[in-house]
Amino acid sequence: MNWIGTRRAVFFLIALACAGMMGFALYLEHYKYLPPCPLCMLQRAAVIGTGAVALLAALHDPAGRLGGRIYGVLAAVPALLGVAVAGRHVYIQSQPVGSFGSCGTTLQHMLDTMPLLATLKRVLLTSGECAIVDWSLFGISLPGWVLIGCIGLALAALWAGFFARRPGGRA
Repeated sequence: MNWIGTRRAVFFLIALACAGMMGFALYLEHYKYLPPCPLCMLQRAAVIGTGAVALLAALHDPAGRLGGRIYGVLAAVPALLGVAVAGRHVYIQSQPVGSFGSCGTTLQHMLDTMPLLATLKRVLLTSGECAIVDWSLFGISLPGWVLIGCIGLALAALWAGFFARRPGGRA
């Protein structure tokens, strides 16, 4: 039985990719001493959410087309949120220094003292510390790589949900 390209395998590979992305983020944080900014934390949440749904889809492996499609959309939603946040982060980094105000505090403190929507608004609109480029590869900053990764995760999740087949050619 050929399992490569099956829905279960693709969802499992998506979960592995998310684990790899988080592993690299934790490596940069704990071994290269690059603490995550508030937007980075939101991107991490999106990657973790995508990975969790993909792992659940791989373990469950629904029999019908509808179940696969539901999992595909459910995995793509957090990935697309990651695309939006990473895109905003790349935009902030591309602006002149000082164009954005500072959050002034940590994400955890904002979540503890402010409602969730107010915290998200403040992080997305005033993230001056997020403008700093601490790490890059081939001229692309870490948020740029997260943007590319989340686009790939979203496309893979939708492909797995709508086009990948179960072993034996069944839907």
